Amino acid sequence: MYIFKKLLKTIDLILFVIIFLSFSTLQAKNLDKFNKADNISNYFSGILLLNQSKFNDSYKYLKKLDGLEKNHLAYSSKFLYSLINSGNFNQAFLYSKKLERENLDTFESDLIIGIYQFKNSKFEISSKYFLKAFNRNPRSLLESYIAKSLFIWSNLNIKEFEKAKLSLSELDDRFENLKKIQNAFLHCFYNSDRTDLLFNKLTSDQNTDFSRYNYFQAKYLEKNNEIDKAKQIIRNSLKKYPRNLLLNQYKIDLKNSENNFDFDCKRKQHVAAEILYITANALSSQSVYLLSNFYLNLSKFLNKDFHPFDSLMAENLYKIEDFSGAKKIYKKLSYNGSAFMWYSSKQISRMMILEENKEESLKLLSKSFNDLPSKGIYEIFDYAEFLKNNEEFKESIEWYSLILKKINKKHPLFSEVTDGRGIAYERVGKWEEAEEDLLASLEVSPNQAYVINYLAYSWIEKGIKIKKSLEMLEKANQLKSNDPYIIDSLGWALFKLERYKESKEYLQLAVRLMPEDPIVNDHYGDALWKNGKEIQARYYWKYVLGLEKTEKDLKEKLKSKLIKGL
Repeated sequence: MYIFKKLLKTIDLILFVIIFLSFSTLQAKNLDKFNKADNISNYFSGILLLNQSKFNDSYKYLKKLDGLEKNHLAYSSKFLYSLINSGNFNQAFLYSKKLERENLDTFESDLIIGIYQFKNSKFEISSKYFLKAFNRNPRSLLESYIAKSLFIWSNLNIKEFEKAKLSLSELDDRFENLKKIQNAFLHCFYNSDRTDLLFNKLTSDQNTDFSRYNYFQAKYLEKNNEIDKAKQIIRNSLKKYPRNLLLNQYKIDLKNSENNFDFDCKRKQHVAAEILYITANALSSQSVYLLSNFYLNLSKFLNKDFHPFDSLMAENLYKIEDFSGAKKIYKKLSYNGSAFMWYSSKQISRMMILEENKEESLKLLSKSFNDLPSKGIYEIFDYAEFLKNNEEFKESIEWYSLILKKINKKHPLFSEVTDGRGIAYERVGKWEEAEEDLLASLEVSPNQAYVINYLAYSWIEKGIKIKKSLEMLEKANQLKSNDPYIIDSLGWALFKLERYKESKEYLQLAVRLMPEDPIVNDHYGDALWKNGKEIQARYYWKYVLGLEKTEKDLKEKLKSKLIKGL
């Protein structure tokens, strides 16, 4: 977390300099808005907060500078981002209209006006703004694609199916997958007899996870009163993608005749919302959170009741370490069915652990787990993993064991369950059971680098099977090159085999990769000593002694080594 915050400060400083330099190129008459120090402060504060995704705070500063766009057009886009991302859509629309009146309109203002009109089913008007945005020669292919797609959907006429298909085919081929998605929705919109086929073709793609679109397919079938077929689609998809949140909740909703969220492919607004969501998701995967949230909020404006959109918003906030904002969204999401409740609780608990609030985290997840109306294999596994990762080993073993009573070696979770239970057994001192589980995990899935490492390192520490451990660790290193934990284990195996020179080389690399890890530094100190570098060895032992993360038992060993050596 410290490194992340330090990086942010560096980025902020760079951004500040860039902004300052940009102003230095303006003529003096254009700086009237900045005559006062508080105006300069408001602008810089607003931009920096915007780039930190603190949208409400950013808006508070930037709104004080209304009129700046006349001399500094970049301000308008920044202000629109802050408005949309802080939920002030109506104000963003009015500001966009103002920009239009003053001939200061931008891609963002065209898009916002278009979406506002689109929302209100004024498609003829919205299409003009989307076309205008497209003709601006947008800054990126993605912007061009968005504008063109929304233009097409604005112009859809229920009697012009062939014309619509032709328009869709004209979209840039570099967005092939997105074209496939839109094509399926297009056929769905026109209630084509090829709708099912196209969704099936889309979701059967072996190279990309399109399982999300099984939901939209099933929703289409449900609205056509083909409930049994919809249920079958969901069941089949969950066999392949058992953790898909949207599908899991919809399965429960179909069973209970509930409707926690809705989607209708015959509503242009819903389809357009999904197009914008896809854009937001792609930007999020590239860590472009400002733009991701911008398109996501536009998406939510078009389909405010489709709550699964919020999961991406919360994840974006989590990634920038805005835990408070993420928690608020997850808490709201938790009211949208038991699957979303469990998912949200897991995410909130994850953040609470990072905030060093382990006790409350355990309470929350335990309560959520107990509140689940039914507990499937994956829910039990998630809970067992959480318990294990938070050192509640005995309880985790109970839940892992329950799972293993319900599944066999062919189940996709078998290797993970035996691995998890094996680690828990090892941590409570039951080595025979641990070894059996870890070997069972590797029997089913032999290329698990971290399982190999855990088992091999355990053998080394026990002084057994060291040659075999070395062979296994060499394999693990091939599977996960430059992993510091595996490199440390390799070095330690060589040390135990008294191959001290080779050992030092590996352990030196491990230290470079993990300079603050107590065990790695201790191992390196031992290797230095055995290579005749006693002064350097004591330096590293003393360094480890001073580390906050160094455990008490290791500290006692280090004190002895500092006096007596090895």
